[in-house]
Amino acid sequence: MLRKKLVSIMLVLLMINNSKYNVLAEYASKNNLVNENNTEDSKVEYEDNENTDKNLDIETKQQINQKIQNEQKKYDQTQKDNSSKENITNSTNNKNVDSKKNITSGLSVNARAGILMEPTTGQILFEQNSHNQLPPASVTKVMTLLLIYDSISDGKIKWDDIVAISDHAANMGGSQVFLEPSEQQKVSDLVKSIVVASANDAAVAMAEYIAGSEESFVSMMNEKAKKLGMKDTNFINACGLDTDGHVTSANDIALMSRELITKHPEVLDLTQIWMDTIVHKTSRGETEFGLSNTNKLLRTYNGATGLKTGSTSQALFCISATAERDGLSLIAVILGSPDSATRFEEARKLLDYGFANYTVTKGDPVGTKKDIIPIYKGNKDTVDLVVKEQINMVAPKGKNIHLETKIEKLTGVNAPVKKGTKVGEIIYLSNGKEVGRSDLITKEDIEKSSLINMMRKLLLKWFS
Repeated sequence: MLRKKLVSIMLVLLMINNSKYNVLAEYASKNNLVNENNTEDSKVEYEDNENTDKNLDIETKQQINQKIQNEQKKYDQTQKDNSSKENITNSTNNKNVDSKKNITSGLSVNARAGILMEPTTGQILFEQNSHNQLPPASVTKVMTLLLIYDSISDGKIKWDDIVAISDHAANMGGSQVFLEPSEQQKVSDLVKSIVVASANDAAVAMAEYIAGSEESFVSMMNEKAKKLGMKDTNFINACGLDTDGHVTSANDIALMSRELITKHPEVLDLTQIWMDTIVHKTSRGETEFGLSNTNKLLRTYNGATGLKTGSTSQALFCISATAERDGLSLIAVILGSPDSATRFEEARKLLDYGFANYTVTKGDPVGTKKDIIPIYKGNKDTVDLVVKEQINMVAPKGKNIHLETKIEKLTGVNAPVKKGTKVGEIIYLSNGKEVGRSDLITKEDIEKSSLINMMRKLLLKWFS
């Protein structure tokens, strides 16, 4: 009888031990805490898998936190003696009143890397390991979306175009909307699936539709990255699944996020959708599929507007977060946080810092009349000069920014003149230093005057 009881107790202890081992082994594998072969399963993206976090024990989380802290030691040491530098940047030429970047002492993030940028000027307000090359997970899709919106803007594709889903796209795995081979979907619904649900299958389907193949689309991604000055980036795929050599940096993510939201601000109409649906259309009929946004800041942070989350076993938890308050826009990028909640908390920390400490001063709005210019031999004698691009300047709160302007223009132009022709510049000055400039362009078309009109003008001058 005693022997049976002892055997029962040993079996119970063994089961408990094995259960704990399985949880730890599963999480260690997902977070690269053990060395194992790179199997196909290890590539699967677990976009914002909150259940994974809840099953971890304290010891395992401490291991990951320690890993991140070790990566920050070098950064912390080099920044220890740095003092905060304040600067003002203009939006066109990215010039600073104080040209040295502001490295904020006393502020850090619990992540492998982070950056805070004001997008209209490109001014960096905080950075930590911002040029370290790291896997970005689904934040990769910021570039995918940028190329999609560029293609729509250029007229290459349209929102109501129909896309046939390939076997390759349908079998992406990871975060997806479960598109089926040969299924047909509108461009608008595929883009919504990418933005809201971080759908890998939809991202690859759009890549193939635009470029013919994912490989060709990735070449476009890397070419665009070069044009934007993304020197730390090399894309291997269009969706962000873990692949050797697929890397970028916090700085580069901020650059492509800035390009997307400033060049195509309409994307924010989709990034702010919390829940929506698409309809699967297959040979079996039509079925509705629900979409749920992976960006929790939309429901918890005042002013949140987007942009993209991501998480994989190699990248850990990442986000490019955008927000706007009182005319000030910000981009906060977090790469490699240990869990989903920390990712959002660190993004919130950077956004709070930016809104609490900085303000934006804006120049003349687009289209503002600033001057006139004579027209020779035209059906009008003058044409209005208007501002082509609004100039913004970011400065610490409490710092008085007094803007002065200076105009440089041609003495006159010969007709005909097309609307939007550059004929001068408006230069913005603060404390005698240039902080920005914008082109001055003609407000309207001016046609060449006819011979009769020219003679009539001469007669009026002679007899006036």
